[in-house]
Amino acid sequence: MTREEIIRFINENPVCHLATLEEGRPRVRGMFMYRADEKGLVFHTASSKSLARQVQAGAPVEACFNSPDLQVRVSGVAEILEDMALKEEIVASRPFMQPWIREHGYGLLLVFRVTNCEAAVWTIAANFEPTRYQKI
Repeated sequence: MTREEIIRFINENPVCHLATLEEGRPRVRGMFMYRADEKGLVFHTASSKSLARQVQAGAPVEACFNSPDLQVRVSGVAEILEDMALKEEIVASRPFMQPWIREHGYGLLLVFRVTNCEAAVWTIAANFEPTRYQKI
């Protein structure tokens, strides 16, 4: 897949699983990615959650995006984004978040981007081939 095809697939399948590290142990949770572009993958979480502490620690992360016949794993490093316009955009596009922000303010929202991304694409046809990562 080309870089553009990978980014398009990720945006079309934003529900994923994100792996982090906490005290040397893997932690995986389901996520709803905000968007992917040439700069990386944008996610958000509550600043009070363990995920926030894990990405702030700077350890590598990996997200796994799936469709019935394709899987794309993206590895990289999370960087915290302090962009208020982006936070407002995210909240405006996700109505379920709006009551939380009204009650707790934007300090509740931690936005991060996974950068320095490398992707591995899996299909059933390539099931026994070695994993190959490509920069995206």
